[in-house]
Amino acid sequence: MHQILDIYRELIKPEWIAAHGGLYIVMFIIFAETGLFVGFFLPGDSLLFITGVIIANSVSKFGNVGLDLLYWISIISAAGIIGNMVGYWYGNKFGHMLMKRPDSLLFKKKHIHQAHEFYEKKGGMAIFLARFLPIVRTFAPIVGGMVDMKYKKFIYYNILGCLAWVVSMIMAGYLLGENEWVKKNLELIVVGLILVTTGPVLFKMFFGKKKATPQA
Repeated sequence: MHQILDIYRELIKPEWIAAHGGLYIVMFIIFAETGLFVGFFLPGDSLLFITGVIIANSVSKFGNVGLDLLYWISIISAAGIIGNMVGYWYGNKFGHMLMKRPDSLLFKKKHIHQAHEFYEKKGGMAIFLARFLPIVRTFAPIVGGMVDMKYKKFIYYNILGCLAWVVSMIMAGYLLGENEWVKKNLELIVVGLILVTTGPVLFKMFFGKKKATPQA
C-alpha cells in the first residue's frame, strides 16, 4: 500500500510527468489502467485532468492550442480504446484461468465479481459507464469478454465511453488550468478528485453489505 501511495504522489505532479516522458506517459498509463488488470490502482481521472492543466500552461506543440488538444485527446483516447480491447480479448480467451488465480496485492477476484455485477445491472452501457468508475473500468472489459458480449456492441460502447471520459476530463483541466487558484492548489484539487471518484467505489468494496447466505 505504501508503494502505491508513493506512485500516486509522483503521478499527480506535472513536474514529474514532464520529466518522465511528458504526456506520452499519460497515454501509456491510460492504456495500462484500462487494459491490464494490474493497472486498476492507477489514477486515470486525475491524470486526464492534469493533462488539460499542462496543455493550458505549456508552449503550444503545433502553434495552435486547438490542435494541441485534438492531438492529445486523440492519442490518449486511442490508448484507452485499445486498452479496453486488450482487456476484452484477455477476458474472452483466459477469463476461466483468471478466476483460478489466487488473490494477490495486484489482483483480487472480488474486483471481477463487482465488475460482473455492474455489467449484469447495466448491460452494454456498463462498458460506457465504467469509464467513469475507478477499478470498475479496469475489469469491465475483461468481464465483457468473459460473458461473450457481442464484439461490435462492445466496440461501440468502448469508443463512445472512452471519448466521453477523455474529452470531459481533459477539457475540465484545460478550462480551469489557467486559473491562478487552481495552479496554486493543483495537488489539493487532484487529491480531492481522487477521493471523489475513488471513494464511493472503495467504500462499496470494503463496507458494502454482503449478501446473506441462504439457509438450508
